[in-house]
Amino acid sequence: MDKYFELQKELAEKVIFEDELGEVKIIAGVDVAYEKNGEKVIAAITLLEAGTLTLLETAVHSEKVSFPYIPGLFSFRELPPVLKAFKKLTQKPDLIVCDGQGYAHPRRFGLACHLGVELDIPAIGCAKKRLIGEFEMPGSEKGAYSNLYDQEEIIGRVLRTQENVNPVFVSVGHKIDLPAACRWVFHLCSSYRLPETTRTADHAVKMAMKKVTES
Repeated sequence: MDKYFELQKELAEKVIFEDELGEVKIIAGVDVAYEKNGEKVIAAITLLEAGTLTLLETAVHSEKVSFPYIPGLFSFRELPPVLKAFKKLTQKPDLIVCDGQGYAHPRRFGLACHLGVELDIPAIGCAKKRLIGEFEMPGSEKGAYSNLYDQEEIIGRVLRTQENVNPVFVSVGHKIDLPAACRWVFHLCSSYRLPETTRTADHAVKMAMKKVTES
C-alpha cells in the first residue's frame, strides 16, 4: 500500500488553497456509508440551493467495496462510488462539502481534497470528529472557533456552529481558503450542528441503505 501513500503526497501538491469561488448557486453534500457486513458501500450526493438551502437533487450509487480498509486511505475506498453518484446528477455544483476531512489529514489529502482535485470543483471538509491535530476548545457561543494545529501548522479550524453543542472540524478541500470554508459551513448550519449538506446526504444514504437491507 506504500504506493497509495506516495500517490496521496503527490496529489496533495495539486490542492489549491486560494479562494477561487465564483458565484455559488448550488452546493453539494457528500456522505458515504457501508452495509453492516462491510461488503457494499453506498455514496449519496445531495444538491442544495445555496441561498435557501432547498434540496434540489439527490443521486445515490452503491457497489461492492473494491479497496481494503486502511486508515488514512479512505478516499481510495470511497471515491469510486462518490464519482459514480456525481455522474448521475443533472446539475453541476459550485461547491462541495464532504462529511469528512480535507487538509486535516496525515498526508494533507483527505476525501474533500481528493474529490475537489478529481472534479476540479471547490471543496470543503467538514468532519464530526478530529482525525489528527491539537486544539484548544473554542468558546461555547455560536460562531466561536479555534485553530487546529499539527506540528505548529494550521490545518483546519474547530468551529462551534450552535451554542453549547460539540464543534465540527473544518478544513480546506480545494480552491477555497480556510476562512471562506468556515463561512460557508456556518451558513449551512443555520439551524443544526451539522451542515444541511451533510444532513441531507446522510438521510439519502440511510434511505438507500434501508432499501438494500429490505431487498
